[in-house]
Amino acid sequence: MTAFVLVPGAGGNASYWSRLVPELERRGHEGIAVDIPEDDPDLGLRDWAAVVDGAVPPDAILVAQSLGGFLAPLVVEPVRGIVLLNAMIPEPGETPNEWWGNTGSGAAMRAADEAAGRPTEFDLEQHFLHDLDADARAALFAEQPREPSERAMSDPCTFTSWPDVPITVVAARDDRFFPLEFQRRVAKERLKLDVVEVGGGHLAAVSRPAEVADALVRAAG
Repeated sequence: MTAFVLVPGAGGNASYWSRLVPELERRGHEGIAVDIPEDDPDLGLRDWAAVVDGAVPPDAILVAQSLGGFLAPLVVEPVRGIVLLNAMIPEPGETPNEWWGNTGSGAAMRAADEAAGRPTEFDLEQHFLHDLDADARAALFAEQPREPSERAMSDPCTFTSWPDVPITVVAARDDRFFPLEFQRRVAKERLKLDVVEVGGGHLAAVSRPAEVADALVRAAG
């Protein structure tokens, strides 16, 4: 059995993983969903990472979604591996606010929208919720959404190098927020890694929990 420590993206709600945890359990593994008070104005990235540290058991796999990617290199408890799921991949010293411009994520999103004939302005329905059915939406909004604090978003990710463990980058084929080609480029530039593809959009753990669970189990070896 493998324990997967599940780090959410913006908002920090553990309920994001409510559909994935049962899929991991059906495969004989454990999913530990972490709740992070990202809206606390007094907390920075290392404070968030300390919350994750408190949830990490021995020999776990750390799974980070979206903004959670900024915590993966800051977690100090030893883990067996890291999975970045539609994740922001930081460089040392970079802040979340800087990441958007440094990677060109907004331009990549707009280019993908234009190529697909969609409006190019960010829209919650179009970019986050487009592949979620009614049950998935209910699971996603089981808790009140929270906005990450400005302190954390402007906090440098103070690490020198990624942990010396296997890292897997998982990217969803229909992610409209971080398009697949964009994720491929960033993973190659920053980690020298190819991506593992799964179905679904940016919130694939909600819309395609079985497929994501299979990808995590494979990543765990």
